[in-house]
Amino acid sequence: MGYTVMIRFKLIEKIPAVYRNKYLLTVIIFLIWLLLFDSNNLIARYKEMRELHKLKIDREYYLKRIEADKRKLYELKTDNHNLEKFAREQYLMKKPDEDLYIILTPQEDRKITRKNN
Repeated sequence: MGYTVMIRFKLIEKIPAVYRNKYLLTVIIFLIWLLLFDSNNLIARYKEMRELHKLKIDREYYLKRIEADKRKLYELKTDNHNLEKFAREQYLMKKPDEDLYIILTPQEDRKITRKNN
């Protein structure tokens, strides 16, 4: 029994005194716990910050889209010429004595065939 105790003390003495300090070890274990195992760890925080950044970008995009749509809506409500133009372009409306020809680019044609399939 005495021999094993001497081996333990020799092993413990080989560890530098800084690492044998129980307060330092407690702080290191606490930091490792916070960084890796806690519910608010660094990995989760990084993912949340990335998601927040993405949501802020999306918010800016949608605010710009809302502003553009408000402008278009105002133009449609105030000017009959713009309303007629919108109806002709978006809903392919025409006057009774007109013929309507639709010219599609190859990209638009591919979109339509994908929707129909």
